[in-house]
Amino acid sequence: MPIRAVLFDLGDTLVSYYQPQDFLPLLQRSLDACLRALGKESLSGEARRDLLHQALELSQERADLAVWPLEERLRMLFSRHASLDGALTERLVQIFLQPLFAAAEVSHDALPVLQGLRRWGIKTGIVSNTPWGSPGRLWRAELARHQLLTAVDAVVFCQDVGWRKPHPTPFRRALELIGVAPTDAAFVGDNPVWDVEGAESAGLLPILLGGRHPLQMSGRAIIAPALSDIPATIERLNSTASTGPQPMLA
Repeated sequence: MPIRAVLFDLGDTLVSYYQPQDFLPLLQRSLDACLRALGKESLSGEARRDLLHQALELSQERADLAVWPLEERLRMLFSRHASLDGALTERLVQIFLQPLFAAAEVSHDALPVLQGLRRWGIKTGIVSNTPWGSPGRLWRAELARHQLLTAVDAVVFCQDVGWRKPHPTPFRRALELIGVAPTDAAFVGDNPVWDVEGAESAGLLPILLGGRHPLQMSGRAIIAPALSDIPATIERLNSTASTGPQPMLA
């Protein structure tokens, strides 16, 4: 069957936010920003280290892939420092995410690839986990800031459906929104577990970024060198689907 829809991961696929070595400094900036908002910037060094240690423990996701909302984690982190009602918790959520949003680097290929696929009549979407189970509404605003929200036909974040990739539910929900069957869709991402295993579990064709040959196979996943190679990869797949089996590119 030809590919009628291509869904994309967000982080490290369309937009880069941080590298592994940047995680601790970024987390510390988020915690410091929340402490300033609470008027607790004078917290002792030992108390700040304890807070960072607790935050690292709370950064672990649930093994069953259920979303653990950021609001709950922040209440666990800061309830000893302030009385957190709904409005203050919401404010802390936004403050906590600002250092992450500020680090965003949009791939220069993101918009051209998405726009090119849509010109071919291929539907597009974004399916993504969010750090710490942060709210999808804030990430939609982040997509809009980078002109990505209107560049796709559907957006599904983990908190929208209550499950994190590689659970199949986020993928299936996106396909429901655009009206395409899993067998007619591909998913592009950078993570072999969240993206490849997740897409496979939902019945989509996985395309993993980072390989050297556009149609080299790894299990059932296609390996694409870079985001810019996706249109040509989809074109070749659809050409193969319409003319019968063809030799893979070397």
